[in-house]
Parts: sequence; C-alpha cells; structure tokens
Amino acid sequence: MNVTPFWLAGRPATGDGELTVTHPYDGRVVGAASVPTPEQVEEALAAAHAMRKEAAALPLHVRAEALAHVSRRLEERSEEVARLITGENGKPLLWARGEVTRAISTFRFAAEETRRWSATTQRLDTDPGATGRMAYITRAVRGPVLGISPFNFPLNLTAHKIAPAIAVGAPIVVKPAPATPLSALLLGELLAETDLPEGMFSILPVPNDRAGALVDDPRLPIVSFTGSVPVGWAINDKVPRKHVTLELGGNGAAVVLADSDLDWAAARIGLFSNYQAGQSCIAVQRVFVDRSVYDDFVPKLVDAVESLVTGDPWDDKTQVGPLVSQDAAERVESWVNEAVAAGARVLAGGTREGAAFAPTVLADVPADAKISREEVFGPVLLVQAVDGVDEAFDLVNASKFGLQAGVFTRNLDIAFRAHQELEVGGVVIGDVPSYRADQMPYGGVKDSGVGREGLRSAMADYTEEKVMILTGLPL
Repeated sequence: MNVTPFWLAGRPATGDGELTVTHPYDGRVVGAASVPTPEQVEEALAAAHAMRKEAAALPLHVRAEALAHVSRRLEERSEEVARLITGENGKPLLWARGEVTRAISTFRFAAEETRRWSATTQRLDTDPGATGRMAYITRAVRGPVLGISPFNFPLNLTAHKIAPAIAVGAPIVVKPAPATPLSALLLGELLAETDLPEGMFSILPVPNDRAGALVDDPRLPIVSFTGSVPVGWAINDKVPRKHVTLELGGNGAAVVLADSDLDWAAARIGLFSNYQAGQSCIAVQRVFVDRSVYDDFVPKLVDAVESLVTGDPWDDKTQVGPLVSQDAAERVESWVNEAVAAGARVLAGGTREGAAFAPTVLADVPADAKISREEVFGPVLLVQAVDGVDEAFDLVNASKFGLQAGVFTRNLDIAFRAHQELEVGGVVIGDVPSYRADQMPYGGVKDSGVGREGLRSAMADYTEEKVMILTGLPL
C-alpha cells in the first residue's frame, strides 16, 4: 500500500509512523498518511515563523495566482478528488462531488478577494485640529496560522483554513482530522505546484494527542479550529492571548409556518437532515411546525425521509451513506434509544446496521433528552407542533447553540423579525439552515463558536488594522 507523504514547509516528506485510513462503509483500507516526527513538526513551525515577513510581503498577484491555480487543478481532477473524499469519509459520491465543487469556488473566491485586498483612507479633518490630516489604513497579518480541520468536509473545510491565509500573506500549518487526512494532503500537492515560497504551508497529519503542542506554540498566534464544542472551547481557554476562531457545533432548527409551501419544506428538511449522514453542524435536527398545518406536514416529512436512497456511497443514486465510524453510529443509536425510553415516538427509521443509521424522524421528544439538547451529528430529526411564531422562535433560542436557523415563510415581516430575534449567526428564509455560500460570513454565537469564515470575513479575522497618519496635506 502506498503511503501518502505529508507536506513540510512546502516539500513532501515522510516520518516514522503512519495513519491508516479505512472506508466507513465496509472497513477496507483505502490509504495511509505518513506521520511527521516531533523534529519534523518543529522544522515546519520554525519555517513558518522564519518566513512570516516574506509571506506578508508577497505581491498580491503571486498569492492570487496560487489560489487560482489550486481552483483550476481541483476542477481538472474533480472526479478523482470526489472519489478520494468518498473513500476516506464515506459520504456518497453525490455529496463528495458537491464538496469538490464548493472547494473549487472557495479557492476562486479567495483569488478574487486577494486582488481586491487593499488599503483604505479616511479624512480626519472633520475637526479643526486635524486639518490637513488623513489616515492610511491597512490590515496587517497577525502571524502564522494553525488550521485544524474536521473529518466531515475534509476538502472544503481545509480549503477554508488555507485559502484566506494565503490570501492575506500568512504562513499556515494545517492539522487535518486523523480519520480523513488524504484530501488535505492532496491540497498540499496542488499548492506545491505554485510559486509560493517554501515555508508558506505545511500539512501535518499528527494524531489528536499531539495537537496540544501546536496549539500552545507561540509561533502560531492564530488558531482556526473547526470541530467539536468541548475541544474548541478548551483551545480557546488554553491560549487566551492568541487570536482564536471557532466554528463548532449546532442543533439546527427549521421553523415551518402556516403560509409556507409544505411540500417544498418537507422535501428540503427531509434531505438536509440526512445529507452527509447528518454529519454537518448545520444539518436540520429540530423542526417546529405551526399546529394548524402539523397534521398535514408530518406525513409529507416522513414520506420525504423514507424516500431517501440509502446504502453504498459509491452508487451515484445514494443520498445517505454511513457515518464516519461504527462508534459514531452506535452513539446516535444510544441517543435515539434514550429518547424513546423517555417517551419519544419513532415515525421513521431508528435502526442501525454497522456504521449506517437509518434516516430517522422522532416526535414527542422530551425537552431534556440529550438528543434535544445536544448536537446529534447523525441522520435524526425531531418534529414538534407549536402555537405560532412566538413559541417557535422561543424554542429555536432555547438552545446553547446558535449557528444557523431556517424559517419557511412567505411573510417579509416575519423574515425580518426572524433575523432580528433568532440567536444564531445566520437565518435562511424559505429554506433549511443547511444552506451555506462559501463567500458569505459564516459562524455562530453561544456555544457554536466565535469569529466568522467566508473568504473576506476570514481574511479580516487573520489580520488587524494598522494606521499611518499623513500630516500637512492639501485636502
């Protein structure tokens, strides 16, 4: 079996260990990644630190062309990359191809934003004492970035770490998820084809128990983490003087109001509770339906869920594949069984086979059940009747999470009210909370994290304003 090298300061390298990658659907080995030694990790960090000034001084056209090159190469190799994602992650090819398409756009957006990345000016002569003065404002790079990416979108969420760092001229060290390192390593291969200087990027597939040393290292003043809530906030608490951005979990809510298109809402909620086998932080988990349409809506929802094609992720028709591991599926099963024991009713699904869990609809779930309060990260949704907008919005907000919410309504007043009242980072009107455009600001409030991704937003997060005041100008 070939062992994929990691990327050390822009060069391929091998270490003294391996991470074996298995396919979640059948357990077969699909690849392996070489693991760097502690000495090689140190070399990568030293290289990032040493070239930070060179990186910040890179001309915009060099950064932009590198990003555009990765976008083009991903498009050229799109089917190969999609199959790599399906192999290591287990998501159906349907969704893997979509992830590649998004990563192509992510790097293209980053290239476009790089070419627009420029200083601003501000006249200061609004007061007599500042006559003839003007501020010239740039955004200075905070320093090298540590990007920690998760398993559920192993290509595109790694892209969301790398692309904005290169765009602003920041060296980056990436630690991909141990279960899915191969997609990130492929990005390293494409980056190595560019004119970026050595040290601009390293991709180090180290085990999670070695990640703490990377987080602690003062040469990486920015930490961008996507992953679980406990780990994310532990990182934030551990390095309070670093600039930490966290994209954490959610238990995404969808509100279905009486004026909505029930067929559309049922189809969208049914699909996007179960896409990626529910392993998305903006998958639909809680559904609040106006009581006046509840009895009409629920059969449509159950039918939409039961109509999903499940099974082999290599089949082009499959919509719902396995979870990332059998352990993950067993955890989802235990949460469902706990809710049922407490009085919940299973309207669809509720069964497990190996690493696969059937798309599931639950009703009458107690509010204090774990599956109501926590992020299930599996193909399970909870449906509940509500008496109007007030109760629906109160229930959306009755959560420690606040990533995104969806509101199915045609009422513009309610749309703006949702935007104002819902305690989330994003509100999607007329669709599920699972919608994300990669160029838009994306992130949450409360336990769902801090900071924003989306290319321009992340570029701003990796930098800080720096001001020069010009004096004696004939304004």
